Amino acid sequence: MIGDNNFGGSFPESIANLSTSMKYLNMSGTRISGSIPHGIHNLVNLQMFEATHNHLSGTIPSDIGDIQALESLDLSHNSISGSVPSSIGNLTRLIYLSLAANRLQEGIPVSIGNCQNLIALDLSDNNLSGAIPEQVMGIASLARALNLSHNRFSGALSAEVGNLKNLGTLDLSHNMLSGTIPSSLGSCIRLELVNLQRNLLRGVIPSSLSSLRGMERFDVSTNNLSGKIPEFFQDMKYLELLNLSYNNFEGEVPQGGVLKNGSIISIKGNGRLCGGIAGLQLPPCRFSYPKKKLSLKWKIIISVISVLLFLTFMDSCLFIFWIKKRGKPDTVSAGDVEMQLSYQKLFRATDGFSTSALIGLGSFGSVYKGVLENGSIVAVKVFNLQRRGGSKSFMAECLALKNIRHRNLVRIITVCSGADHQGNDFKALIYEFMSNGSLEDWLHPVESTVDETPRCLHFHQRLNIAIDIACALDYLHHEYECGTPIVHCDLKPNNILLDEEKIGHVADFGLARFLSVNNPSARGEISSSIGIKGTIGYAPPEYGMGNEVSTQGDVYSYGILLLELFTGRRPTDEIFGDGLRLQTLVKNALSQHQLLTEVVDPTLLNELLIDQTLEGTLISVLDTGVACSSDVPQERPGINQVLASLKKLVT
Repeated sequence: MIGDNNFGGSFPESIANLSTSMKYLNMSGTRISGSIPHGIHNLVNLQMFEATHNHLSGTIPSDIGDIQALESLDLSHNSISGSVPSSIGNLTRLIYLSLAANRLQEGIPVSIGNCQNLIALDLSDNNLSGAIPEQVMGIASLARALNLSHNRFSGALSAEVGNLKNLGTLDLSHNMLSGTIPSSLGSCIRLELVNLQRNLLRGVIPSSLSSLRGMERFDVSTNNLSGKIPEFFQDMKYLELLNLSYNNFEGEVPQGGVLKNGSIISIKGNGRLCGGIAGLQLPPCRFSYPKKKLSLKWKIIISVISVLLFLTFMDSCLFIFWIKKRGKPDTVSAGDVEMQLSYQKLFRATDGFSTSALIGLGSFGSVYKGVLENGSIVAVKVFNLQRRGGSKSFMAECLALKNIRHRNLVRIITVCSGADHQGNDFKALIYEFMSNGSLEDWLHPVESTVDETPRCLHFHQRLNIAIDIACALDYLHHEYECGTPIVHCDLKPNNILLDEEKIGHVADFGLARFLSVNNPSARGEISSSIGIKGTIGYAPPEYGMGNEVSTQGDVYSYGILLLELFTGRRPTDEIFGDGLRLQTLVKNALSQHQLLTEVVDPTLLNELLIDQTLEGTLISVLDTGVACSSDVPQERPGINQVLASLKKLVT
């Protein structure tokens, strides 16, 4: 490492004579000039090559693709010209690629789509042109950023952009992109920054973007967009900037939710807007429209539709009357949730609740993978009613889940309460199926077979999962629509499930409790068992002394889980004892600056060595985990504070 020095001079041709076992070469900020010698391809084991903020010129050697061990390549802020060599597509291990702020020309080679491990791609501030290849939009691993701004890209933005489901930042500003904003962009649900300003985009803002609930900055200024400003922007509670200036938007400006704060919205240069908050100084809206006479054709169509609707209504009434007269159907209700699946259907869906369909075991029952008659895949949680507290656990989950709706909570589809083939009581909950299993499966995978790829979560995947869990807790503690805080009481990796995109979902509300402010005696009413308040290692110490459950207790469990995410250690590992706990281990390592060697999950070490900026992020995360897991409840931060600090780390 010779970065951040003032050596000057030219890039030595002798670079080819360096050891082929060299793994890291950092020449950033050394004022070095000249071309990158072709001999660099001899460093076949090089994993990181950084030469940013220099005076390099010439072209990128075409044989750079021979260094197939490269995981980080950063040549930004130089004067390199020519084209992006197609051989970069051979660097399939690349995690980070930045060629920003150079003089590169022509287009992006389609071969770059082979780099399916890229987390960040930055080609901004060049003279690149042509269409953005669909292959780039197919790099599903992109999580941190895709920055192609300040170039001369043209053509339409491909619908393939919807493949970037884990992307946090998309910056395509200052180009010549045309066409419409693809509705598939709404599939990129982790987006926090979208910058499309100064292009030639037209059409409306698609309604699918309402799914981008974590959006913080959205800029489409200086385009040719039209239509109304969607109302869903006012529901984006993290929005800090909405720039719609210099387009052709019309109609009323939404003024609810976050848009009550006029400082976050810019609408200059849209002459046909009206309404909105007073600070926008727009004319009031007039809702008078000229009346048009209906043609005979439309009168006939409306009449026919009205008759059909009336007949459908009558048929429905007759059917309901027949059902009531015939007697109750074989489905019942519990916890005010309508049952739609019988025991027989669940028996068939799980192949008779066979062990081959078993995907999990819990304190109060078993979870099976089921395939319904319509082909839908579900998770079926069957409660062990013979165990003390099993029936209460069933009711606890029904009551807790019947009204809550959040993208980071496992969704209950329906419930079943009846009798099995032997006439015994049978109770089950049917959930949406999570294809990637539990967080426990990823942090502590069992021995895999030869043919299986070892499970491993990258650094940013872990950070995003931590944010997902914090979002769910923030909703339960502060934003639940009924105004009554819910305490989960059993937060641990087994109860965090991951969907196809590895988005975290909090599950298992069998121990959950409402905290009633107006009726303290109601606390714990939905609890499955008064004596059980969590899992050893994750439950806060005050619960063991008989204290009431609280939101601070969930924060403690979250802190332990956060530390486990990045250390790979369970709080119950054998090394802990005699006063040593997970949080004290991390706290001591932080104070002694032994972070990498002492506590970090070994599977993350390579990433941290390649991208040294991650170490600062890791320190902040672990500091947060230690603060949350304080023994004193009053010293723990609120989960809303935790969420805000973690979200700043990914901006």
